Amino acid sequence: MRTIVCQEPGRLELVERPSPSAIPEGWARIAVSHVGICGTDYHIFEGKHPFLEYPRVMGHEVSATVVEAPAGSGLAAGQPVIVNPYISCGSCVACRKGKPNCCVAIRVLGVHTDGAFCDEIVVPAMNLYPAGNLSLEAAATVEFLAIGAHAVRRAQMPKGSRSLVIGAGPIGLGTALFSRIAGHDVTLLDTSTERLAMASDRLGFESGVVADADVASALADITDAEGFDVVFDATGYAKSMEAAFAYVAHGGTLVYVSVVKDDIRFADPEFHKREMTLVGSRNATAEDFRHVVASIEAGHVPVEALVTHRTTLEAVPADLPRWATTKDGLIKAVVRVAR
Repeated sequence: MRTIVCQEPGRLELVERPSPSAIPEGWARIAVSHVGICGTDYHIFEGKHPFLEYPRVMGHEVSATVVEAPAGSGLAAGQPVIVNPYISCGSCVACRKGKPNCCVAIRVLGVHTDGAFCDEIVVPAMNLYPAGNLSLEAAATVEFLAIGAHAVRRAQMPKGSRSLVIGAGPIGLGTALFSRIAGHDVTLLDTSTERLAMASDRLGFESGVVADADVASALADITDAEGFDVVFDATGYAKSMEAAFAYVAHGGTLVYVSVVKDDIRFADPEFHKREMTLVGSRNATAEDFRHVVASIEAGHVPVEALVTHRTTLEAVPADLPRWATTKDGLIKAVVRVAR
């Protein structure tokens, strides 16, 4: 089968590999249809991912059709599905609490194990969800949108809350969309005027602030100097994550959607005087995937505005390196794998 392998940082190759033959008990064999390209994939290509071994087949934002599924799984051959790429152990302390998204021994497709830049893969049947009325291209956006949906659910903020989303990349925009779906009054903060303009023109976010020397004053004007009820940081930059504390209202919540390898430092008096809640958000669960599917079906998520770039599996070795460095006009790129 056709497979794109990142042999080492900076080197992608289209190779032929055998199709999966041995299928573990309880797993399904699926034919990959579409795969979204994630920031993680760009980092793997660039050699910036801290926990990765090469060579690696990337790709974890996946839609597919079932080829073979175990009896009793509720899956049928030819059925369109969305792949939850977080393979959990099912028995650790997190899994026992119903939180497989932060499993102690989690294995993420395309990161800890080979992913879906290929014709077929095998995955646990329990990690496959019906695609409903979604096109297979739209179904490939569900995973990255579920990251934001999970972060918003973790915040537990009521309708009418003032929300600040820092970082207008794909994860930040997904978070902003689901914050808006939750009834929040959303403001976006980013260093790029282009990304803020795209968020306004393509997604309808009217409140956007450029992160410059006047950012504190601009954000204070929006909230009458009270701060935001909830702040989501989706930047993946330690300095931004530390600065976010200052934007949270007294009694408010700060959600870290992104993750960095650095230590995060903050002033304890500022944290305590606000009686802030600090929340970590990791991956997503089946509940979040279902919420995203329902939201797309209801017309609340304009997938057609999010998918800005398209390519084929054969063209990935040429297109992905270019998009890794030139992101003008790019929100989400999707690879069509199915012939």
